[in-house]
Formats: sequence, C-alpha cells, structure tokens
Amino acid sequence: MKNTALSYFFMLALTMFLTSTTYADESTTVMGLMNKWAKINYLVAEDDQEKAFAELAKVAHDWVKKSPNQAPPLIWEAIIKSTYAGAKGGLGALSLMKEARDLLLLAEKINPQALDGSIYISLGSFYYMVPGWPIGFGDDDQALEYLKKGLSIAPDNMDANYFMGDYWLEEHKYKKAIPFLEKVVNMPDVENRPVYSKGRKAEAAKKLAKIKH
Repeated sequence: MKNTALSYFFMLALTMFLTSTTYADESTTVMGLMNKWAKINYLVAEDDQEKAFAELAKVAHDWVKKSPNQAPPLIWEAIIKSTYAGAKGGLGALSLMKEARDLLLLAEKINPQALDGSIYISLGSFYYMVPGWPIGFGDDDQALEYLKKGLSIAPDNMDANYFMGDYWLEEHKYKKAIPFLEKVVNMPDVENRPVYSKGRKAEAAKKLAKIKH
C-alpha cells in the first residue's frame, strides 16, 4: 500500500502522484479479491470451490510479493487461504490455517487497524474454528479477545458482528448470539459488495433460524 528548488518540487509532485496511484491500484485490487472471493464462496458449487480458492490464493500471494510491507494483501491472502482450508478439509486444511494465521500476525505488525479491524476479526474466527491443542492452535478465550478487539475498531462491520454472533452460538450462549446476528441481517449492504452482503446476511439468518428452532 503499502536537488535544486525546481527539481525538488518536480520530484515532490511526482512522488505524490505515484503514491496516490499506488493506493488507487491497491484499493482496486482489494475490491477485486473481495468480490472474487465472495463469488466463489457464495455462488460456486461446493465441489468446485477447492480448486477455485486454490487459484485465487495464488493470485493473492503474487500480490503480496509485489506489495511488500502492505497489510491489505496479507489480510486477504489469509482470508482466502482460510476459506480454501475449509473447502479442502483434512490435515492439509490445518496447515493452511496456520499459514493464514501467520499472515495476519505479520499484517498486525504493519498496520493493526487495516481494513476496519479485519486482522482481529479474522484471527478471532480462526481461533474458535480451529481445534485446540494438541491438534491445532484453537483457543476460545483468545478468540473472544480478538473478536472484541475487532468490534472495538469497527462496531458496525458486518463480519465483526457475524463472527461474534457465531462465536456465541458455538458456545451455546444463544441470548448473546442473537443481537449480533440480527444486526447483520438488518444492516445495509456493504458498498460495492452485493454478493458478499447477500451471502453473509443469508448465513446470519440461517443461524438465527437454528437458534429459534
């Protein structure tokens, strides 16, 4: 996202132009990865998701290599790898989840608040979804700590509310889960992310129905 007086001002103007161009390109790439991820996650048949996520993970990794010391590429490579892990399953999935966690921890060192607290929201989801020791790194207490941190950064973030609700659902604390999931269902769509918004709201509605049932 990561001299004479005349030449100095020329170089300053050029630097400002290149910087603004870099951020514009990065923003476009972020949105591109977000929307490709959403289409695979919500529109592609389950049997075809593993291959699609594997290919998208390569695209994200190439972006990371081209954008050193930028948090957003690391975050999205981590998110894509984690959903790839879910589609893949088995022992290979756990290895991918560890790689995704390490990418987020690296992104945290660069910019902890990047992408509206996505680092902590994602880490929180990882820590309650992954098995605990000795199989994996899962830890429900650590998960809650991360999820709270993500919510403190972006209280109206759709994922922050969704995963907090899902966390409490997994803990069988239904009364705590309901407000977060209801908030997701009633949120306006995220700008420029219609597929994601519809998909995430549908997931939240399904979990609410499960609680009420």
